[in-house]
Amino acid sequence: MGRFLLRRLWLSAITLLLVSVVLFVVAEVLPGDVGRTILGPFATNAQVAQLNQELGLDRPLVVRYAGWLGNFVTGDWGQSFLLNTPVRPLVVDRMVNSLLLGAFALAFIVPVSIGLGVLAALYRDRFIDRAISVTGLSLIALPEFVVGVIVLVIFAVELGWFPVSSEVPSANPVDVFRQFLMPSIPLMLVLFGYIARMARAGTVEALGSDYVRTAVLKGLSRRTLIWRHVLRNALLPTISVVSVQVGYLFGGLVVIETLFNYPGIGKLLLDSAVGHDLPVLEASVLVVAVLYMLSNLVADSLYAVLNPRIRVSR
Repeated sequence: MGRFLLRRLWLSAITLLLVSVVLFVVAEVLPGDVGRTILGPFATNAQVAQLNQELGLDRPLVVRYAGWLGNFVTGDWGQSFLLNTPVRPLVVDRMVNSLLLGAFALAFIVPVSIGLGVLAALYRDRFIDRAISVTGLSLIALPEFVVGVIVLVIFAVELGWFPVSSEVPSANPVDVFRQFLMPSIPLMLVLFGYIARMARAGTVEALGSDYVRTAVLKGLSRRTLIWRHVLRNALLPTISVVSVQVGYLFGGLVVIETLFNYPGIGKLLLDSAVGHDLPVLEASVLVVAVLYMLSNLVADSLYAVLNPRIRVSR
């Protein structure tokens, strides 16, 4: 298990290094002048050039990348060009806000999706199975911004049940529900289709395996058969799907957080890209990439614990 985790960590480190290179190059070639963006359209060319020199933007690309990566690893993420504040606390605070929103959505939709997926497999080719499968496929096809606009118009504008703009809630459970429910609905609807379908497929495969047929011949009850023999193996691919959806979740948060004006990492990414705030943009994307790698590492570890053959395979 130790060697397995070391291999995964090594691969994750290489992937993050490649991501940092691509991220830095793409961010640096974005159209727009940082100095002009900060000083505004009425600044002279000499003032813009002086500011770019002070920010170090006139240095070679390789030198800037090496300095940026070294500072990032040591915890110095730089200063925001537009907000004139340290980047690290800004990005960390916004990431925590997004994690709270994502955790709220996952806490609701993961058990519901797995439960309905297993239920569909137990009633395979019956009405319940078809209803759950068709519903999941239909929800996958709905873009988050379309669902978000519909939810916003109906429940916030027309009915007035929820606030139009979502904020970081207090510790009050009622406030958490009011602030997080509407932004979570578009995310939960899309995630339901992927997770439920994978849970159904894994359960169907497990029900048709030899060890399940042997357990049936031994006279085990249906409840014992499902809890002790089916779910352990059926949920293996579902774990991988959930981990992948964590990365997708943060990709979808850019749209959702902008639509609901929620102060998370997704909205920060968009604002920094529009404002050409390179330190914030680069740090935000790299933090999201690190989180995505960590979620995949956790999924690989759980997969290896549940299926020892993964640990010893080449």
